[in-house]
Amino acid sequence: MNDSTVRILDPRTPEEREREFLPGMGRPWLLPLYDAFTRFSRVRPLHDRAAALAGVGPGESVLDLGCGTANLSLAVLRAQPAARVTGLDPDAAALRIAARKAARRRVPLTLVQGFADRLPVDDGSLDHVVSALALHHVPDDARGRFAHEAFRALRPGGRVTIVDFGSADGSGGEHGHEHGRGHGRGARRGPGSTGAYGRVRGHGRGHAAVADNPHTARNLEGGLLRLLADAGFADAREVAHVERRYGPITFVQATRR
Repeated sequence: MNDSTVRILDPRTPEEREREFLPGMGRPWLLPLYDAFTRFSRVRPLHDRAAALAGVGPGESVLDLGCGTANLSLAVLRAQPAARVTGLDPDAAALRIAARKAARRRVPLTLVQGFADRLPVDDGSLDHVVSALALHHVPDDARGRFAHEAFRALRPGGRVTIVDFGSADGSGGEHGHEHGRGHGRGARRGPGSTGAYGRVRGHGRGHAAVADNPHTARNLEGGLLRLLADAGFADAREVAHVERRYGPITFVQATRR
């Protein structure tokens, strides 16, 4: 591994070293299966779409919250090889896998062991905060602190882009399979549509699973939008939505004014 290209940092406080966290697969021993599971579940298109929606420019600084094995970080670097990407995750084993993947691809990546509620960056130092399928792992109190930390860390005009289980309003699970940029609240309605989206089918098994899981249920009915708005983001919005067999997936963005 080229240490000048890929590095792992550990700025955790003594208290943080004692903190527990929910691993990406729910159990630490399942981590070796994580990337195989994401390929089987076709998660890569979600990462690629989040990277495209983020719109990272050359030389811009990006923090990937809950980076895990770096799938979103690598998607950002595929979309914009000149980006400066840092992945943050509490799971040291996942970060080691991420480092090996980045080294094999010979892409520059900084990996930091830490938690969502204390971003180890200066005020106004980031152009982007991104996150994919990670925020539902964060406990309630830490979620609120993360949103405020993201606001603090972003420069004026900086953007947060989150993809996770969830929906923008009460119609989660009842609308079409996929919607593009700008199809949030107030989107133009198609024939036979209900609410902001065309009604295609009722709540499926995937939506029920998301609603029944206390970690993911918080994101339904605009949970992520409220989280960002409460932190001071004035334009939190859903920019895309995808229905998958394992549940509704929402893409939300907000800009620090």
